[in-house]
Amino acid sequence: MAVGRSSFVVPVAEFAAALLSRSEVPPRAQATAQQVAQLLPGTAVVVYIIEDLDNPAWTYKAVAGEVEVGGELEFAAGKLGAVAENKTLMVFEGGELQREDYAHLDIRRTVSALAYVPLIVDDILFGAIELISYEQALPEAMLEALQEIAELASPALAAARSYETERNASLHSISRVTQMYDLEKVFNSTLEMDELLEIIAKKFQEVMGVQAVNLWMVNNDAVELVRSAGLDPTVELGSAQKPGEGIAGDISDNGEPVLIDDPADERLQKRNAGYEDGAVFSFVAAPLMEHESLVGVVEAVNRMDGEPFDEDDQFLLANICETASNALHNASLLQAERKVEILQALVQVSGEITSTLNLDRVLQAVVNQTQAIIAFERAAIALEERGSLQLKAVSGMTKINHSDPAVSGLLEMLEWASISNEETHVTQHGDQIDDPRPETQAKFAAYFSSTGMQAFYALPLIDDQGRLGVLCFESSDPDFLSVAHLEMIKVLAGQATVALRNATLYREVPFINLLEPLLQRKKRFLAMEKRRQVLTIGSGVLVGLFLIFCPLPMRVSGSATAASARTAQVQAGVDGVVKNVYIHEGDHVREGAVLAELEDWNYRADVAAAEAKYSEAMATMNRALSLNDGTVAGTERVKVEYFKAELSRARERLDRTTIRAPFDGIVTTPRVQNSVGRRLMHGDTLAEIIESSHVIVDVAVPEDDATLLRSGEGAAIKLESFPLRTFLGEVTVISPQSQVESEQRFFMARVNVPNQDGLIRPGMQGLGKLSVGWHPAGYVFFRGPAMWLWGKLWSWFGW
Repeated sequence: MAVGRSSFVVPVAEFAAALLSRSEVPPRAQATAQQVAQLLPGTAVVVYIIEDLDNPAWTYKAVAGEVEVGGELEFAAGKLGAVAENKTLMVFEGGELQREDYAHLDIRRTVSALAYVPLIVDDILFGAIELISYEQALPEAMLEALQEIAELASPALAAARSYETERNASLHSISRVTQMYDLEKVFNSTLEMDELLEIIAKKFQEVMGVQAVNLWMVNNDAVELVRSAGLDPTVELGSAQKPGEGIAGDISDNGEPVLIDDPADERLQKRNAGYEDGAVFSFVAAPLMEHESLVGVVEAVNRMDGEPFDEDDQFLLANICETASNALHNASLLQAERKVEILQALVQVSGEITSTLNLDRVLQAVVNQTQAIIAFERAAIALEERGSLQLKAVSGMTKINHSDPAVSGLLEMLEWASISNEETHVTQHGDQIDDPRPETQAKFAAYFSSTGMQAFYALPLIDDQGRLGVLCFESSDPDFLSVAHLEMIKVLAGQATVALRNATLYREVPFINLLEPLLQRKKRFLAMEKRRQVLTIGSGVLVGLFLIFCPLPMRVSGSATAASARTAQVQAGVDGVVKNVYIHEGDHVREGAVLAELEDWNYRADVAAAEAKYSEAMATMNRALSLNDGTVAGTERVKVEYFKAELSRARERLDRTTIRAPFDGIVTTPRVQNSVGRRLMHGDTLAEIIESSHVIVDVAVPEDDATLLRSGEGAAIKLESFPLRTFLGEVTVISPQSQVESEQRFFMARVNVPNQDGLIRPGMQGLGKLSVGWHPAGYVFFRGPAMWLWGKLWSWFGW
């Protein structure tokens, strides 16, 4: 008996060393299988592990000998099921075995005996060792050795499984953090609302791993489905829901997230009514909030793995909704800014066309300056004259060549559009013309093919006196006009109609008789004495020679307004409470000087925490490298890089708690020292600083004199605050765009004036005179009246 037992002695030290040298489950399971197989030659061994105790199933991790095993096995099936029930060593002889008892094994030999040893730690079954003998029954001594191996292997395999679980959880957490960081970068990569909505829907579907994602946005008292990613036939793009009409509508009312994991839920049954393919069996939704105000709802439909959504999915959706909300907020700010810019441009164009009665100027302003509002490629106006439509202005053309085929084709389209009193809007997407009438489709297909345009919009100009003409815009982008653009075009068309009607009526006023006063003066001259006639003629000649040959310095003048050369809004770089303020109104500050400090204890805590995490990750990585553990070292390296970035961001936020001056200047904010204790959000203004070493004086030069101005010329400024002092400067810039003040048009000449003593302050007004060189006296004295007269003659005769 002693001799039989000695042949099954387990080398405990060697086996334990083999287990300790490996840290993961498969290598330790393989070492266990090989150790068991060495006890009795001609046997095969399989090691099973139960990976999820909540949903148990047998998963093989290692084999030794002539045997193959499938994947996961049912927990209660076959002999393994008996082991799970009894949790004791079980041996089955070949005579009492049926093939169905070991159907999970792929073997081609006769089985003499089967043995199962449960792997138990703390009375918990987490695996089993299966021993298959092909040649003989299993000796009792071998079974005792098998028990001894199981006692050694059980804690080792349990520890390895715990290690893998912890490692996988860490990798999952790092992966989730990386995903969130990637989402933030992707969402903030664009400020275009349409692009952002598309990105949000696709990224939500990708991160959540779902069949479809629906993005609803608030529209008045309902939510409208604006974007979808994936397949969800139960809702249609563009549909709207109010509270009580659907899940998204209910969330828009209460702002609470929804998780539905039961296909029999009444809400899902209502949504799936009439749909079989693609029906919703699991559903999670969360609100998109912006400063406690709901802006939209995100729905995720059906996990791709077929499992129902759980609270982790709901938590993930809520987190990425916060990131998406920030990106949508930034995009909405850009949209609001663009609307303001469009309104400002519309006001400027309106001021231009209503500030003159010159018909040509009105026409050019409408077709050219409207490009600041609408991204068209060609605009045109045609007016009705003597019963026919005449093309009067085309954008980018100072003179219209009516023989040009492009111009004649445009006029033909305008004549066709003028037949109707309604607007005409035809676009082409691909080869499809967006108009129901076949004749219109054929007409525009040929026109778009010849011009390269893909959008045509025409609007009749009509007032209470009848039709005046037609205004049109064209573009190669079929979607260049939004709803806001169409509304603004109608406003612009109404203003343009009034301006064009007034300019047309003004042009038709009968000429004033200019010759009669001249004839009366001639009669009085001829009635003079001969001597007085000669004296008058001589005096005229002398005056003429003086005006022609005597040069005089010429200057143009205009009202002057002083402004700071540079102004900066000193803003908080991070959120925080003002701790100290070191400036007062009127203080001179140097560039980089500390103006104020924010409470920084929380940011210092963030830096300390980030440094600790970084040091810990670095130490763990170095320790893994020293142990030649590449798996742990790789994992920790990802953590080191992540915590290093976190540490850099924490230090940057800490540095931003100190608010500094961007340049040398003067503080203009009143009572800025009272800001101590005030909470500033990121981007909030603390103070305003203006540069004082020099100022910019804007001199409003009349439009007629603007062509004489040159950069670099001298200027003299007389301010009302200093009537006895003249400030000298240099013209630096002549504004390329005019401004309208009191029905007169001016160009701004910006004069750089030194202000070392700080006497000139922004807002001071006065008079500026700008040097424009030496010119003949006649040019200096009579240039203004001559230009006015020339303009009148040209407008009357128009050669």
